[in-house]
Amino acid sequence: MSLVLILVLAFALSALTYFYLEKIGRRAWIPLICRGVAWSALGILIADLSCAGRGIGNATPLVLLDGSLSLRANTGHWAQARDSALRWGQGRVTLFGDERTSGDTSQARGRSLLVPAVRAALAGDAPVLVVTDGEIEDADQLPPDLRGNLGVRVFPRSATTDLAVTRVDGPARLALGDTLAIDAEVRSVGQPGKDSVTVELKSERATLARRRVRVAADGAAWVSLRAGTATLGSGQHLLSVAIADAGDAEPRDDARLLILTVTRAPGIVMLASPGDWDARFLFRALREVTQVPLRGYVRLTPDRWRSMSDLAPVSDDAVRTAAQGADLLIMKGAVGEIGRGRTRAVWRWPSGEVGGTVIPGDWYISAKPSPIAGSFIGLPLDSFPPVIQVGSLQPGPSDWVGLVARAGRSGAERPVMLGRETGGVREVVTAADGFWRWAFRGGSSETGYRASVAATSSWLLGGTETKPEIARPVRTVVENARPLVFEWSGRGAPSPTGVTFQSRERSWSDTLRFDGQGHAQVWAPVGRYRYRVEGGGDGLVAVDTYSDEWLPRPVALKDQVGQQRGGDLGSHARQWGWLFALCVLALGGEWGARRRLGLR
Repeated sequence: MSLVLILVLAFALSALTYFYLEKIGRRAWIPLICRGVAWSALGILIADLSCAGRGIGNATPLVLLDGSLSLRANTGHWAQARDSALRWGQGRVTLFGDERTSGDTSQARGRSLLVPAVRAALAGDAPVLVVTDGEIEDADQLPPDLRGNLGVRVFPRSATTDLAVTRVDGPARLALGDTLAIDAEVRSVGQPGKDSVTVELKSERATLARRRVRVAADGAAWVSLRAGTATLGSGQHLLSVAIADAGDAEPRDDARLLILTVTRAPGIVMLASPGDWDARFLFRALREVTQVPLRGYVRLTPDRWRSMSDLAPVSDDAVRTAAQGADLLIMKGAVGEIGRGRTRAVWRWPSGEVGGTVIPGDWYISAKPSPIAGSFIGLPLDSFPPVIQVGSLQPGPSDWVGLVARAGRSGAERPVMLGRETGGVREVVTAADGFWRWAFRGGSSETGYRASVAATSSWLLGGTETKPEIARPVRTVVENARPLVFEWSGRGAPSPTGVTFQSRERSWSDTLRFDGQGHAQVWAPVGRYRYRVEGGGDGLVAVDTYSDEWLPRPVALKDQVGQQRGGDLGSHARQWGWLFALCVLALGGEWGARRRLGLR
């Protein structure tokens, strides 16, 4: 009706202009028709008339199919959901779930992320239908306006009970002879058929530990497993923590993997004589901030060494062997001849026991540009507690000075920490006592203490690398359908690097393409793999059968019919390019006809 009104009005005004106002007569037919056509086109564009399209009820929707593992669980309905999605979408089906492209349909998704897929799908004109089990991870982040435009079909998984090992906490590296301590969380979903289960710690060859644990319905329990490393031997070992008698519907979440590296000698050995406060706090900080096997020995009496972990007596030969095999040897006080060896990094901390100038007092510390300066950025170093005494240090021409001290915040600066590298051996010397006050006080001073210990030990251990690595895995074990992430550790800017994976069944090569943060992802099926990076770097990684997706979660979506998006599905006049062209041509035709009639 609007179109007819615009056409009648346009031609009526054109006729009024030529026949009544200008009184041209029969000669006006051509310019009149041109003006009528032009004004009709302008009227249609101004009114923005539309041509109705297909509504959501009769249009073929774009189907977003939940590709996460939760829909493929033993109690899920993957086959039914997939077949329904293919029928409803008539082939227009897109998987959603994790960071992989929607075109990758080779494997299941390890997450249930819907929002990115919905935003991309609603940018088009077609209606959108989501087919899922309803266990969506980011459902609360879906804006109401987007949620209302979605059609949703839910295939919830069947009710069941499940027992799972959901967390495993343990060390990544230990020295041969250390005790392996693993803490695991066992969780129950629903009412299990038994009130206690057996949890086992296994290597690829033997069972290392076993304990019984009680688990309440819809609850969780922690279990601690302890085992020695002597039976494992040195090298990398794939271990598993598993429920031996779960007997539930989903066995793929009954075990978790972890990779343990056992070294023949501890990475860091600390010798303290005597065991003062600085030695105690330094040992505790090293244990907390480093991932390297650590052993500490303290001499409480002149004739006997003891372990700093449990104060058990240790022979001089055992201490000497450990000190000579360490990557980093820390000597606090007068350790004597036992601390001499061919270690590749040394941290000396003399305290005046063997002579030298020692000046007591309140000495306030300041940082100098050095490899450890970054640990104090943003911290009020001048407000930290003072150290109680300083010694005498004379930096060489190639030494760096990390810390200096002033008596009472005034007077001349005295270097109290310096570092050097000679013949491939890195050495740090600290000539002040009382740093334990920083850790004891807490707050920012404790943060600065821990950061400085981490930075110093990291710099020292950085010179002990015998095998360069271009890239290393961020985590050696990842969940099912999650990527192995490698971080760049070579010199210079990250560049594409080849990597080879090998398992018992197959081997393949890939390319690590690093992003702006120096991370690269590789997707691999469940299994145990030896990797080798071109240019340096190799080791053991694994993709676990476990995934959080196996555990039943609350259903966050329900069935709904998407709202009409008729305005978006129709065709608007301002989208018709030919209508603009017709208006221009008609105006041009009128101008030409008027010129032939001698009119302006």
